[in-house]
Amino acid sequence: MTDKIIRLGVLMDPIDSINIKKDSSFAMLLEAQKRGWDISYLEQGDVYLEDGIVHAQLQALSVEDNTESWFELGKPKDRCLDELDVLLMRKDPPFDIEYIYSTYLLEMAEKQGLLVINRSESIRSCNEKLFATWFPQYCPETLVSRNQERIKQFHDTHDKIVVKPLDGMGGAMIFQLHQGDNNRNVILEAITDHGKRTIMAQRFLPEYKQGDKRILIIDGKAFPYALARLPVEGEGRANLAAGGSYKGVALTEREHEICHSIGPILKEKGLMFVGLDVIGDYITEINVTSPTCIRELDTIYDANISALLMDAIVEHLAK
Repeated sequence: MTDKIIRLGVLMDPIDSINIKKDSSFAMLLEAQKRGWDISYLEQGDVYLEDGIVHAQLQALSVEDNTESWFELGKPKDRCLDELDVLLMRKDPPFDIEYIYSTYLLEMAEKQGLLVINRSESIRSCNEKLFATWFPQYCPETLVSRNQERIKQFHDTHDKIVVKPLDGMGGAMIFQLHQGDNNRNVILEAITDHGKRTIMAQRFLPEYKQGDKRILIIDGKAFPYALARLPVEGEGRANLAAGGSYKGVALTEREHEICHSIGPILKEKGLMFVGLDVIGDYITEINVTSPTCIRELDTIYDANISALLMDAIVEHLAK
């Protein structure tokens, strides 16, 4: 495989709307182009099934690290997806029913010979909040429920908690609840849709002020530095989307332990590029859809994380 040009597809949000200074998909594309790979671009609505074969409307893509003009697309062509060697599934959440339909189609394309990263079945089954609970030894105390009374009991037990939806991203709809909070009922009514929507509640981790860390795991192995996302003054969330700042930090002994334990399971599930979120000594989320922070870490450490991913892809295709 190393002697042939690899045919790479990328399924992502509209490329004309991305911020290339922060976009991890763009970093991947730059590295693939540097290697001379043949790159095709598609969006979610371009994929379709006809007579048992998964097709897509593909456009040849070239990229340039230029904030004024960063991409050029060729003429759309309908092709069988298995004409590609590998597809990067980089569509951002929300993880709605259309996202699930996309994973069904891509799973069929996998059966027809296409390598999809991350594996479609695993994207679908590994909810980014719930998947962390597979590893209770590394999680803070956690409750998953839509029963408001049960959540209140959990709150009373742990004094201060965080509640969040199971399908959110970028810090959206994350609330801290303190003891005696007069807004507790209305917050729980809203976030559970009056008991019709399941949510996650976790013991509050005050260490978030020292950084909500994003650790990138490539083919089961962690990049040795994390991006610590720091909240702005008066903000209860450290997400960059919520205005947080960041700095690079070396992984701690505990974080190496977590990654060493979880990494083989991620690899077994075909989750080749994963973003692990850690606060203090605990995992809070395992991001499997479209993890970010490549460009920030590359800049801080003069690294090339995308090259690690492309090397893993080459190794996998050679098997």
